[in-house]
Amino acid sequence: MTRRYSDMNQHDALYKIARTYPGGIDALALKLNISANVLRNKLAPGITTHYPSFEEVSVIIQACHDVGIKEALLPLHAMLSRHGMAAFVVPEPEQVNNDDLSQTVCRVMSQVGNVAEAVSEALIDNVITEREADLIEREFQGALTALGEWRARIRLHKEKNDSK
Repeated sequence: MTRRYSDMNQHDALYKIARTYPGGIDALALKLNISANVLRNKLAPGITTHYPSFEEVSVIIQACHDVGIKEALLPLHAMLSRHGMAAFVVPEPEQVNNDDLSQTVCRVMSQVGNVAEAVSEALIDNVITEREADLIEREFQGALTALGEWRARIRLHKEKNDSK
């Protein structure tokens, strides 16, 4: 039987992104300067005798982010979700392009629509499965990220106007 890892479980999410590191857990262990077996034991969701430290979690996430793993921040989102919180990436000013603010509003509304669609689909049978809950959480993260980008664009727009 194949285990299905939950994106909204912080341990599963960390294991998932570590396995997608180029070269897998062996290469990541080499980068972290620890034994591959020790890292595997710290990351494997079923092993309860070893855990990564906060610093190790942060370094793993950063290493995965640095090599372009799309879901590198997933463990952070999962941990925050567990505690009833959410986060979004705050774009740096140089990452904010000069498109019309109304286009950003449209992206925000589209993302909110994706959340509504995921919830609506999940509630068709009045039961939200683990897989559906994961999808809903991911859609919420997308919407929050779009909102954060909108906020950054508005601030940048204001700063440009103030400097005129």
